[in-house]
Amino acid sequence: MEILSPFSKENVEADARAFAAFMRHVREVDANDYTVIMVQVENEIGMIPDSRDRSSFANELFNQPVPADLMNYLQQHKDQLIPEFRDVWAANKFKTRGTWEEIFGEGPGADEIFMAWYFARYVNRVTELGKAQYPLPMFVNAALIRPGYQPGQYPSAGPLPHLMDVWRGGAPAIDFLSPDIYFQNFAEWTRRFHRSGNPLFIPEAMPGPFDSVNALYAIGQHDAIGFSPFSIDSLDAETSSALTESYDLLTQLTPLVLAHQGKGVMAGLLPEGAEQRLPQQLRLRNYFLNVSFDRPTSQNTSVLSGGLVIAIGPDEYVFAGTGLTVTFEAAGSGDPLVGLLSVEEGKYVNGQWLAGRRLNGDQTHQGRHLRLVPGKFGIQRVKLYRYR
Repeated sequence: MEILSPFSKENVEADARAFAAFMRHVREVDANDYTVIMVQVENEIGMIPDSRDRSSFANELFNQPVPADLMNYLQQHKDQLIPEFRDVWAANKFKTRGTWEEIFGEGPGADEIFMAWYFARYVNRVTELGKAQYPLPMFVNAALIRPGYQPGQYPSAGPLPHLMDVWRGGAPAIDFLSPDIYFQNFAEWTRRFHRSGNPLFIPEAMPGPFDSVNALYAIGQHDAIGFSPFSIDSLDAETSSALTESYDLLTQLTPLVLAHQGKGVMAGLLPEGAEQRLPQQLRLRNYFLNVSFDRPTSQNTSVLSGGLVIAIGPDEYVFAGTGLTVTFEAAGSGDPLVGLLSVEEGKYVNGQWLAGRRLNGDQTHQGRHLRLVPGKFGIQRVKLYRYR
């Protein structure tokens, strides 16, 4: 196969030397300006079209005991392992010694774990030499798995969610693992990567108008540190327009987002799929929020719906996005009724709220809901009150 093997010492050392030279160059030209803030070490590393390297050297290693470094890491983190990986190990009664097949079972699954370990060790060597020149944060990205595909049918053994523990054990020099999301189930993939202390950064996302709401969701729900539509400099007009509006909201909200990240008072709002009809319910502080999403129709097949919400006080929320309807319920003893004390359109300027229209009447369905209309992106600030 016309691919480089991670088992070749010459390959890894040549790659590491080149990367070290690159990082030295970045340090020499940019250390004072600091425009480069982190580096992706490899791009969508993985094994394809076979489930593992079958060279003579790889076969020899595959039939040897699993390296002690990996087994020690798994034993030390046994109670914190990603559930789908822990289940594979549990199927063989958490053996701590044996070959790859004896510990992880026979078949493509064991092949993938084997390759993941050696890909991780390869990347760790490259990263170590690069950080020795300029220790910026460094990450690797993963090509994701199509439903039903088996190892070798996709770039397997990369930094995927079910292999996160193998990569962490094998590549401690890597700071986080990232998804390249080109599938429609955006919320599912973000959840799978934002686990076990792994921060969410999306270096590639399938270009389309939906990037606008996906970005808001990722930052609101998962404290994402970045979102990058693929080939952002060549997007079509519809995508560019939606993304420009969405990014304008994020620019306005940046001080608010940074002040509330990691405190459990922000949430992303995004439908799980076109078939979703029931409202999405979430709790923020003292209230339940019931969120309904505008859905495509035969007349309008490109409706965007999604956003984020920040609880800025015990009874006050900021919503940003498009195509959302939100009702509120009290959370707590007595379950009193909830009313809308005020709903304002507006914008943030240098972190300060500038109120525009006060919404009421039909605009709030006679005080029953908050509504971010489809077709445009906006920010609304709502204050609630309770009554019996």
